[in-house]
Amino acid sequence: MVKEPRPGKVKTRLGNDIGMIEAAWWYRHQSLSLIRKVAHPKWETVIAVTPDIEGQKSRVWPPELKRISQGMFDLGERMLKIIESFRVGPICIIGSDIPDVSIEKIDRAFKVLMRNEFVIGPTLDGGFWLFGARKIRTISKKTFKNVRWSSIYAYEDTIKTLDTERWALCDTLRDVDESSDYMVAQKKP
Repeated sequence: MVKEPRPGKVKTRLGNDIGMIEAAWWYRHQSLSLIRKVAHPKWETVIAVTPDIEGQKSRVWPPELKRISQGMFDLGERMLKIIESFRVGPICIIGSDIPDVSIEKIDRAFKVLMRNEFVIGPTLDGGFWLFGARKIRTISKKTFKNVRWSSIYAYEDTIKTLDTERWALCDTLRDVDESSDYMVAQKKP
């Protein structure tokens, strides 16, 4: 899932700390780096873009990758729209502000889906960087309802929306939402 990297429209919490232009610049480079890291022959990599029209036409994202629209809803409704746009699973949706995502971590998530209906990759701040579903048809319209997005409760609330006990965790990673996260990400080689 990516956003068009425009100052004041992307990473605004981070932008409040370091400046909107710097936050948009970081996000653009982070997203492109992540896309290059995870595009792999083992799976189809699709970019879910927002805003829909600008994102579909954007020259920022690699032109060889398929793009789909996220829609103009809350995060949960956008994720459901993405999942429902595929006929078969498994599917993993990842955020684009997670510097430590790797092919190995995504591969582990897909392996977890062989034994479970869902997989979730938590973040250190109470959210999650990955959500995966084994079968598209098993996901309920109730999934992601009443989730307190962008809060320390997003992961916990999401677990409560699942209609099964057959879910598992994968790697816990750090996303970059605030200057403290940004500083940690900048220190990595």
